[in-house]
Parts: sequence; structure tokens; C-alpha cells
Amino acid sequence: MAEKIPSWPKVTIRLYDDHNAEVKIAGRGHPVNHHDPRQAAIALVAERAAQLGRAMKATAVEADGTSWPLIIHPDGEVEAVQAQTRKRGGGGGGGGGGGGNAQKPIWPIIVAFVMAGVLIFGTVLYLQVFRKSGGAPVAKTEPGKLPPLPEPSVAPDQFSARPVPPGWSAKADWSVDIAANTTPAVSPDGSEVAVLTSDHKVAVFNSDGKVQWQDKVPNGAESPVYTTIDGKPVLAVASEDTLYYWPGGGAEAIEIELPNSSAVQFFGTSPLVDLAGDAGASVVTGSELKAVPNQPRLSTVLLAQGTKALIARYAGPLYWSEPGKDLQEVELKKPGGGKDIERVVAASPELVLTFYTNGKKDEVIPTVQSTATGAVVATCRAQNVNDAQNWQWLPDPSRKIAAWGACLINFSNGRTSIQPNFRPYSITGTTIFGTTGSNLIAITPGGKPTTLPTDTARPWGIAGSHAIILHDSVVYALAKK
Repeated sequence: MAEKIPSWPKVTIRLYDDHNAEVKIAGRGHPVNHHDPRQAAIALVAERAAQLGRAMKATAVEADGTSWPLIIHPDGEVEAVQAQTRKRGGGGGGGGGGGGNAQKPIWPIIVAFVMAGVLIFGTVLYLQVFRKSGGAPVAKTEPGKLPPLPEPSVAPDQFSARPVPPGWSAKADWSVDIAANTTPAVSPDGSEVAVLTSDHKVAVFNSDGKVQWQDKVPNGAESPVYTTIDGKPVLAVASEDTLYYWPGGGAEAIEIELPNSSAVQFFGTSPLVDLAGDAGASVVTGSELKAVPNQPRLSTVLLAQGTKALIARYAGPLYWSEPGKDLQEVELKKPGGGKDIERVVAASPELVLTFYTNGKKDEVIPTVQSTATGAVVATCRAQNVNDAQNWQWLPDPSRKIAAWGACLINFSNGRTSIQPNFRPYSITGTTIFGTTGSNLIAITPGGKPTTLPTDTARPWGIAGSHAIILHDSVVYALAKK
């Protein structure tokens, strides 16, 4: 029966704890605060189904991330689409088709109503009575705000597992456990640190380790990323089927359903959703995905900047594409000694990397150019193309310096220098960490390298007066020496 029911509007029921839940219908949130949040949530969805005159599909997500695909009828009856549990972002487990031992979902068993009249009466009773006085005392949730959740354990610590980065002490003013195989994110202004906790929450701390806000995310969610949407800074988390982003200040998440087999990348200032195969890409605005239009043949979408997408052909030129506007071409200017574009290599916010031929066999001039005007921003010394094609691009988030493989760049004066055999790993402030051969070094563009002890911890960023480092799924906020 499920295949005969339209998938719109999208309905998600998220259970936070024994009293708090949220129903999202077509992107609009409806906080639920009730002694039986499952029952109250089903009542709200069934009321909408009664307005539409048909059953509705819904996804119920438990506090541990387990999800149930449901069908909710106008009379309050609930059906499970399948008999096995499914973890959002997980594999679904078990392999094979629904055997007799499949676990039956709890939602249809405990929250089904029978008659529409009972449903409507129960909904009114919930809205008018239970929210005010029903059941045990529960925490109130302000509309549009995240519900209160148990805070993760945050405590001072002593970091002794590895040598500390230069200029920082082994004293961690605060530390917190995070989910395995995830990484922290430091906000561009250094005021916040965001992590995924081991109990499937995104948690945001100020630079002194105080929790600012937190929210549940599904199992398998990816590491948090600070980005911008509609010109405003947000924190984003992608899962297998949904992109979540939070405006901050405790406001609830905006959820965007992702097409099948798509992936979210954050190479630009805003997220770009790459679609499967040759289906193109989409940019994000509000709670919607908008297709990148007018993509030229034989071109690649590189990144998103707001609702604009940067596109390039292999040998140029660049294009900016934006929904509702004509395609704009950007002509790339030649660097000194450059003849023709050998290839467009990659891009990051405001910058595109290109190789130019110089008339010598197997040599190219690695060049950094403006994505706005095509002007040359920095030029590296000519290199053998087989060596340069393995260079990794590592820009400073503030775009003051960068390392492109062995080429170290100072954007303030446009100067570059070559550190032979250098492989960049990370940047903190104006210091670039990387290796030359088997040695770990720290270096600034144009400066002399400092050899560091093997396995020295490298900061993910600077938050306030703390260096944020990660070791064995624990984030440490190190104090200065």
C-alpha cells in the first residue's frame, strides 16, 4: 500500500526523550512536549492526514537514531512499511529479506488510534490540557528552539599522549569525548567548537568549554562543518539522506532531504550537493535544493558560493552558474612565462588552481587565480608536471597563506617559495605543518623550517586562547605556555 501513497509532504517525527519530540511536516517544525510524545506526534500527523483526505508516509526517528518508516491514516491507524528496524545513515543490517524473526516496530503497536473522532478529541485535549497540566512535570520547549538535552561530560585534563604543538602547554583546560572516526570543527571566528558526541548529538561549545547548544543527529552522521547558507553562517551536518543545518543560538535545525546516491561537499563557502552519475549538482537555499543550471558540456562543477556554482572545463575557462540567471564566463589571465592552460586542477573559496605550459617539455607553471576576475594571485616556480600533479592544496581558512604541495604562498604580498619534497598537513595561524621525507616540520611561507618531534599533535584550529587538538576520539583544548 505504501507505494500508492504520495511521498509529499515529507514528515519526520524525531523523539528526543521521554517527554520531548518534534514533528516536521514539509519542513515546518511542531515541537511536542507530552507525557507520551509518540502518541501526541501521531495525533498531529493524523490530523494533517485528515485535512488531506488520505494517509501519509512518515519517518519516526528514535532518540538512539533508529528509524521506522510508517504510514499514518486519517483515523489514527499506524502501519509499518517494513518489519525490520533501520538506522538512518547505517546499513540496515541483517541482509536478506524480512524473515520471521524481524523485530516489530514499537510505533504502530503503542500509538494507534481507531476512530477519527477520538483522534480529533485527543488532539484538542493534548493542545489545550496535556501541554499545560498532563502527566509528570516536563521541560518546556520554546517553539523554534531546541529542547534541553543531557550535556556531555566536559572536564580539564593533562595531555600526555603525544608531544604538544609549539607554543602550547600539555594542560587541557577542557576535554570531551567525541564519536569515533569524526573530527571537530572550529568556527571561522574562533568563538566555537562543534563536535559529534558518542551518543549521536551535535554539541557546540564556546572557547572555554561551555555547551552553547546541542541537538540529536542520526547514526552515521558526518563530522560537523561551519559554512554559509543564504549569506549567513551556519553549522551543517550531512547524513546519508538528509542535510541538517543550524543557524545557531539554540534555533532548531533546518532539514533538507537529499536525493538518492548524492553527496554533500564543502569545498566552497556554501554546501554543494553532487548528484549521482551525470545528474549534475544543486545549491542550497532555505530548505530547498536548486539545480545548477546551464552547465556546459564536458565541464565539472567545482564548488558553491551561496547560490552560485563555479564550473570549469578541463582546459578552461571558468563559469559561474546561478538559478534564474545567465551563465557568466570568467576568462583566465596568463601568468608570466605561461603559454596555454594545461588544465584546471581544483578550487577553493575565491581561488582556482591552474597549470600553464611554458614551452618546455613536461613542465608546467602552477598558478593560483581569482575566481571572480581570472587575475593571477600567485605563481609558483615551474615544476615537472608529474611532480606537481601530486601536490595537495591546503589553504588557510582566512586566505592569508596557503601551501600547494612544495609551493608555500603568502597572499599578502603574492610571494611564493619552494620547500623541496614538502607535503602539507594542516595550517594554524600562519604556521604550516607538514613533512619533508620522514621529518615533521613547522614552517611559514618564506621562513625556515623547524623540525618537530615525531607524532607532534597538530591543532585543528584556535578557539579563543586554546589550541584544539584531537587524539583517540577525545578533543583537548590546550592552554598557551
